[in-house]
Amino acid sequence: MAISTRVFDYEIDGETFEGFLAAPAHTPAPAVLIVHAWGGRSDFEDGKAKKLAALGLTGVAIDLYGKGKRGQTKEECQALMTPFVEDRPALQQRLLANIEMMKSQPEANAAKTGAIGFCFGGLCALDIARTGADLAGVVSFHGLLGAPGNTASAIKAKVLALHGWDDPMAPPSDVVALGEEMTKAKADWQLVGFGNTMHAFTNPDADDPGFGTVYSADADRRSWTAMKAFFDEVFA
Repeated sequence: MAISTRVFDYEIDGETFEGFLAAPAHTPAPAVLIVHAWGGRSDFEDGKAKKLAALGLTGVAIDLYGKGKRGQTKEECQALMTPFVEDRPALQQRLLANIEMMKSQPEANAAKTGAIGFCFGGLCALDIARTGADLAGVVSFHGLLGAPGNTASAIKAKVLALHGWDDPMAPPSDVVALGEEMTKAKADWQLVGFGNTMHAFTNPDADDPGFGTVYSADADRRSWTAMKAFFDEVFA
């Protein structure tokens, strides 16, 4: 399928951000926000936007940190992510502003929207749903799972969490807590756990067992297939 791509600047609260959009030939199409891992928007997220466009969806890879703000080392990435993890309401407001930005793009069908995220971005995808935002669905890939403490009483977006069972950053106790949280909020939720799989299983560059990040080709393929089936359903 032929796709088009563009890099674009946008503003939120007077700050400039840089996004990447990939769209199929026929637009507007159902639009999916792509939230980056802890290092900021990269070729990884842009590649996912292209893969979504190949499925007939408009993919919008966003930037939470600000144009040009990227982490290279673990310490730099942690420093960028920590303020958002420590102030989840502020994170949620920025995410919702990005949803509105995505809806305003001419390639996006504003009536059919979703979000996906990876690692820190997986937490962000869940936090979008936790606000009660009116999206069709969100997908968390090996996301951090801890609740922000302000989950809406009724979650509207359907939720799919794709989780490596051996992920040290989201232990089984967090998985159980997520299920209880989603059930309390009356969410339509699904959880897929991949055995013998650690954090960052979709990232081919992840190869640090001591840190808990290891790529898994099987989990990568299976999780994308699960996401595709999920969006086929929620955008039908």
